[in-house]
Amino acid sequence: MDFNVKKLASDAGVFFTRAVQFTEEKLGQAEKTELDAHFENLLSRADSTKNWTEKIQRQTEVLLQPNPSARVEEFLYEKLDRKVPCRVSNGELLGQHMTDAANDFGPSAPYGQTLIKVGETQKKLGTAERDFIHSTTVNFLTPLRNFLEGDWRTISKERRILQNLRLDLDACKTRLKKAKTAEAKAAAELELRVAQTEFDRQAEVTRLLLEGISSTHVNHLRCLHEFVEAQATYFAQCYQYMVDLQNQLGSSRNEVNPPPPATLPVLQVVSPNPAEGALNPVEVMPPSSGTRKARVLYDYEAADSSELALAADEFITVYSLPGMDPDWLVGERGNKKGKVPVTYLELLS
Repeated sequence: MDFNVKKLASDAGVFFTRAVQFTEEKLGQAEKTELDAHFENLLSRADSTKNWTEKIQRQTEVLLQPNPSARVEEFLYEKLDRKVPCRVSNGELLGQHMTDAANDFGPSAPYGQTLIKVGETQKKLGTAERDFIHSTTVNFLTPLRNFLEGDWRTISKERRILQNLRLDLDACKTRLKKAKTAEAKAAAELELRVAQTEFDRQAEVTRLLLEGISSTHVNHLRCLHEFVEAQATYFAQCYQYMVDLQNQLGSSRNEVNPPPPATLPVLQVVSPNPAEGALNPVEVMPPSSGTRKARVLYDYEAADSSELALAADEFITVYSLPGMDPDWLVGERGNKKGKVPVTYLELLS
């Protein structure tokens, strides 16, 4: 019991001495041992690494899970060391709703068939998203968390010890300056030597840990490459799924709405022939006042001879005819013409 009381008293005395030293330094009444420039640069670099790692980690978590409530739930499960329950993605849920609706409306009806096709694609998108989230969590987020919860905590602990030993060292220097008698000076010098040795030893330990930040950057660089690869794979999958879906919907739309004839209608008017006095038909093409220029957004393969094949970024002339499906226009390029889908075009004024 007496030992514990003495230890508490000793700890309180050390804390008080450090507090006095720190206060006097802030007030400019005591000298402070400064670290060398290289050590200060290491400290600054470590602090920047910690701060930016935290920000990148938090924003990556927002990217993967925009729902704050879901993020809090996952955090609690992680802290309780329990498995996070499997959560259906929004894409998968939308796809299931579309499939259920198709079964209710009739899967053989045009609307039901389209719902099934779109729903299956949404499920694929949801699965691709789930794989991307898992890969990013394992290969990118986890190393960032491990640094913050492991290496950085160790560095912070050793820095606090170094700070305390530095206060002890400077307090010893102050006592030596204030010593009046030879005996007091001898005792102060002994304390100073011990404090200097402990401070130098701790400074070396802290320096080695700070220099390890370079290895942390190398590790995080590798993880960043893996994150980019996972993201590229995810977007490529999504793009391919949507292109396949567009092709499916394009063919089914042609079946539901047969395209108009590829040849443009010819208006017949009757005019007198002065030579023979007879009436001959004269061909009149659609007026040019209704034509517009358009830029092609995507490559398009003509399904049959009534359609005009398109190449991305080319410019064509388009116009509509009375009674024509609003999803289609007549396109002309040189001496070629045919039906083109509106969704593949950017109409220009």
